Amino acid sequence: MQLHSASLTDGAAIPARFAAGRPDDASIVTFSDNVSPHLAWSDLPAGTRSLVLVCHDPDVPSRGDDVNQTDREVPADLPRVDFFHWVVVDLPATLTGVAEGAFSQGFTARGKPGPATLHGARHGLNDYTGWFAGNPDMAGDYFGYDGPFPPFNDSLLHHYVFTLYATDLERCPVDGAFTGAQVRAAIEGHVLGQASLTGSYTLNRRLGAGA
Repeated sequence: MQLHSASLTDGAAIPARFAAGRPDDASIVTFSDNVSPHLAWSDLPAGTRSLVLVCHDPDVPSRGDDVNQTDREVPADLPRVDFFHWVVVDLPATLTGVAEGAFSQGFTARGKPGPATLHGARHGLNDYTGWFAGNPDMAGDYFGYDGPFPPFNDSLLHHYVFTLYATDLERCPVDGAFTGAQVRAAIEGHVLGQASLTGSYTLNRRLGAGA
């Protein structure tokens, strides 16, 4: 299997237009264009019945004590956890890619609708659902793609892994407002092949924010 993109370069910085957050001189950071990237694939394994697409950040701080504090940075050696930015199941095996901007053009307060989406596929919840749960102006179910918005004071460069899974499942056995972790568990033992593309992003000016 191969995965490539006209929007992103494997191993390089993600352009700010594909992120949910960008640097801002007036308020440190603000919302960005949040455009979903173009992705295309080829050489699917024989027997592929449906595709699953996941984007996750494995570099998210495991504790929020130091997050977005102007007087200090989040330590690079703090244990990190996964944060899911995009979860799509039931993409048809006949599909060869998704167009730039097809799934997101802008950040939607309280989240985009779901789970039904293009190509007869279904979106899962991304982890902004939990991040904004305590914010009365932003709380909601965040389906679909919402891009990078790492802490502006994180001393660690964040990485965003886009992974396409070819499965032998006609339909992924998850329902309702499912999560990335639930999808990972559901496709275990059903993956015929996979391919990934990784980009990086930071909002820490010391590390080169806005690349």
